[in-house]
Amino acid sequence: MGLQLGDTAPDFTAETTAGSIEFHSWKSGSWAVLFSHPADFTPVCTTELGRVAQLRQEWAARGAKPIALSVDSVADHNRWVPDIDEVNDTTVEYPIIADPDKQVAGLYGMIHPNEGDTSSVRSVFIIDPSDKVRLTLTYPKSVGRNFDEILRCLDALQLTDRAAVSTPVDWRKGDRVIVPPTVSTDDAKAKYGEVDEVKPYLRYVSAPQD
Repeated sequence: MGLQLGDTAPDFTAETTAGSIEFHSWKSGSWAVLFSHPADFTPVCTTELGRVAQLRQEWAARGAKPIALSVDSVADHNRWVPDIDEVNDTTVEYPIIADPDKQVAGLYGMIHPNEGDTSSVRSVFIIDPSDKVRLTLTYPKSVGRNFDEILRCLDALQLTDRAAVSTPVDWRKGDRVIVPPTVSTDDAKAKYGEVDEVKPYLRYVSAPQD
């Protein structure tokens, strides 16, 4: 069985484009977005890693640190990064893990042999400051990720950690939120103000402010 939500994210030591890191120490106290890609010098991956670099201010605003992985070497990563920067008009500053022995990919279940080879698929792990896995996504190699969606998920996780609320379908930051069944309507009114009761089990309130 692979990693499940609430599991402690496996720790590891690996070589990266930013030098050797010990994962839990590197992310210490921060959220992390660990994402794998199949290979360097490939088209979809070039667009993805560039997009993550373009979003550096968005990650920082959320206290999150992105880190990428593939089964290629640090030397290959370093040769590839200038292409990513050029194509996407950005600068890759976050680490890219080298995992030629597939140790980290194995720990995180990133290798899916039925996808055609033994390179890593497009896995995403959002890991909280306590090193717990909070969200996982897996895309096939042919489909590029939507990092706006990953930011949206991070916003929702951080909001629902701060407040006793849930987020509805297609929720975005600033939208109203749902009162969970464990909170009474009276308690919700006392805490959040006006409650829109669509059904006894479906009640909306304005999103709590940061």
